[in-house]
Amino acid sequence: MTYSVKEMFYTLQGEGAHAGRPAVFCRFTGCNLWSGREQHRASAVCQFCDTDFIGTDGIGGGKFKNPATLARAVKALWPVNATARARPYVVCTGGEPLLQLDERLLQAFHAEGLEVAIETNGTVALPLGVDWVCVSPKQGSQLLLREGDELKLVYPQAGFDPAQFANLKFEHFYLQPMDNDEREQNTVAAINYCLQHPQWHLSLQTHKITGIA
Repeated sequence: MTYSVKEMFYTLQGEGAHAGRPAVFCRFTGCNLWSGREQHRASAVCQFCDTDFIGTDGIGGGKFKNPATLARAVKALWPVNATARARPYVVCTGGEPLLQLDERLLQAFHAEGLEVAIETNGTVALPLGVDWVCVSPKQGSQLLLREGDELKLVYPQAGFDPAQFANLKFEHFYLQPMDNDEREQNTVAAINYCLQHPQWHLSLQTHKITGIA
């Protein structure tokens, strides 16, 4: 299998439970909820995505002919002077990474000593071996993954009440204000919901606040 990657880069995780943690981001091409093209946004299941996941022309992107080649490329972005206490960490994202991430690639990542996290919309089956599973449900899609480490709900989404996810088997529950023209109101609404329902914690997109990649 050839793996198509939009971009790969070393940065700090900006959101959720691992916000601030150094990580290599591996952004896979493609998604099953939107083509990524603006002319299709109005008819897409997910209409608020702010990420470019079309093609393989981003920094570090390309087509990788086998799992070992991609795993080595990811590991090469980790600082060579890092101590053993800082396990190399890769976040597989997209688009929808589970359209490409498979057990062979996970095995290759682990062979390079990488801890593997995934950020998924939760509509595709999960292969064995992922170390950290973050699911971000999208209204209008069928949620297949109903357990994991972190549930991160972009808020508000019409027709979605956080209460419908509160009993799922996740360790962490986050509300993340939707970043649109009503971001300030969305942030206030998310804060108030967390205060009233303390199972939920607030997640902010700190990479946008700080201006990092």
